[in-house]
Amino acid sequence: MAGQVPPYGLLTNLMLGRIVPNYRRPDQLNVPVFFTVCLADRKSNALIDYIDILRNAVRVTRRDRPFDILAWVVLPDHMHAIWSLPAIDRNYSQRWGRIKARFSRDACRAGLVPPPQSERGNLGPPQRGESGIWQRRFWEHHIRDTADLNAHIRYCHVNPVKHGLVARPEDWAFSSVHREIAAGRWAA
Repeated sequence: MAGQVPPYGLLTNLMLGRIVPNYRRPDQLNVPVFFTVCLADRKSNALIDYIDILRNAVRVTRRDRPFDILAWVVLPDHMHAIWSLPAIDRNYSQRWGRIKARFSRDACRAGLVPPPQSERGNLGPPQRGESGIWQRRFWEHHIRDTADLNAHIRYCHVNPVKHGLVARPEDWAFSSVHREIAAGRWAA
C-alpha cells in the first residue's frame, strides 16, 4: 500500500479539498428498496403541477429498465417509492437519474422554471448537466423483512396526511393507496 498513487480523480479531489462520497450499498438480491427523492426547492408544487410528465418519465424508464412498484406517493415537493428490481439489473441510481432527467427536460419544455439559487438552500449552483430542479442525491433504505416492508408501504400512504395535505390517505390522488384499496389490501 505504501508508495501507491491513488487514482487521478481521487488524487485531484483530495488535493482540491473536495469531500468524496463513499457510498456503500448492500449487494442483496430480491430485496425491495424504499426511496425518498426531493426537489431542490422544498416549497415547490412542481411534482403535482407536472404529474403527467412525471408519470410519463416513470413509464418510459420502466419500459427501458424494468422495475416493479410496490408503493409510491407523490407530494408537491418530494416523493417516496418502494421498488423491487430484477436480479440481473439492480442499478436504481441510473433509473432515478433517467426519471429525474426526463422529468426535468419535459417539465421545463412545458413551462417549469428551475428555482433561483435563493430557493435551492445549501445545494449550491447546479453543476454541469443538472437542471437545478432536483436535489442531487436521494435517500434509500433496503427493506429488511415483511414487517419493515409493511411499515414503509404504510409510511408512503399516510405521508400526505402527515404533511397536512388531506385528512385520509385515500383522499390524496397521487398515491398507490388507490391500487391497494382496489385490491382489498387497504381499508378505506
